Amino acid sequence: MTDTGLPGTPRLPAGLFARRDFRLLWAGETVSRLGSAVTAVALPLVAVVTLDAGPLATGLLSAAVWLPWLLIGLPAGVWVGRWRRRTLLVRANLVSAVLYASVPVAARLGVLTLAQLVLVALLAGTAAVFLGAGHQAYLPDLLPPERLTEGNARLQGGASAAQVAGPGVAGLTVQAFGAAAGLLVDAASFVAAAAALLLIRDRPAPPAAADPVPLGRRVREGLAFVRRDPYLRALLRYGAAANLALAGYQAVAVLFLIHDLGVAPSAVGWLGAAGALGGVAGAALSRPVTRRYGSARGLLLVLLTATPFGLLLPSARPGAGVLPYAVGSAVMVGGVVLANVVTGSFRQRYAPPELLGRVVATSMAANQATIPLGAVAGGVLGEVLGLRPAMWITIALLTASAALLVASPIRRVRDLPDAWSGTTEK
Repeated sequence: MTDTGLPGTPRLPAGLFARRDFRLLWAGETVSRLGSAVTAVALPLVAVVTLDAGPLATGLLSAAVWLPWLLIGLPAGVWVGRWRRRTLLVRANLVSAVLYASVPVAARLGVLTLAQLVLVALLAGTAAVFLGAGHQAYLPDLLPPERLTEGNARLQGGASAAQVAGPGVAGLTVQAFGAAAGLLVDAASFVAAAAALLLIRDRPAPPAAADPVPLGRRVREGLAFVRRDPYLRALLRYGAAANLALAGYQAVAVLFLIHDLGVAPSAVGWLGAAGALGGVAGAALSRPVTRRYGSARGLLLVLLTATPFGLLLPSARPGAGVLPYAVGSAVMVGGVVLANVVTGSFRQRYAPPELLGRVVATSMAANQATIPLGAVAGGVLGEVLGLRPAMWITIALLTASAALLVASPIRRVRDLPDAWSGTTEK
């Protein structure tokens, strides 16, 4: 018997891996996340090692990946609702494969520039907007509401496991073939993800052929729903603040490890694997924690206890003093992943079906839109104050961001509601 992980729901007879379509979705997404984990290490290394980029340049590169959420995140929610989601996901995967493959080709030809890296990051980030919103909206097409927490936990667990292996694969690839070659792994992973999606047999009903309501009005409806709902609004504020801080430290993390801690480029990926191991644990613990403490209380408990461990990162020193970096990263990332499982599942269950794509995209757009701002801010702080002070400031902000949820209505309930009640705050 398999528990759904939701208080008050029945125990169901079979795990999700017994469902062929979910297995394919999970396999494709996990392989894609493996490639993305390689790129998360390889792309800044290409900039730092191959093109001799500094803190501001790496910050701009990180910002370019996330800037599309700020530019098209809101209308993407409407488009996801109007288009066939599986077709959209397949096309976005294939476009991403071509973009990332162009980097090692240009490096091989000796024509790679920082401008090309930024352009690839920007266009791949645009595809990632549709992949992110599309996957969140597609999962309810494959699973009933009572299985969404389990489904998200499985997907997050697979993603975190891929991130454990990804940095190691990146380190070996960088050491053997150079940083640019790592992006070929990501390109291949996007092709594999597209193939897995094409093998899914489930054929959800297509969206309505034509929507007479203008795009702008649909966007405003999604914005208004999220803005007026006390739970969605609180989660949006927390996510935006937390991502601002996370992006700030990630923008300078590679430089901090290489220049301040003396870590070899090939070993950067192995340190990243420590955080990913924490992510695996966070995904695995999401259902037990929500079952024991409730989805709302469990979320607050984990964020208030796990994120302060991030302060160990800037306290790390060269040599054996790198250990606090690995421990802090593991615990902090574990808390973030658990929070992602809980909040993602809540949105999928809570939003009315006709608003799901817009609610998901509005929430993700607001959350992800702060990432380019945080990346640039982290780069500027690293350039002006130094890498270690930049790490202290950004991670202190991440630790403080949990207070936004403590000050919200979420603190007054044990569990986040399973469905919208039909009323919102004015």
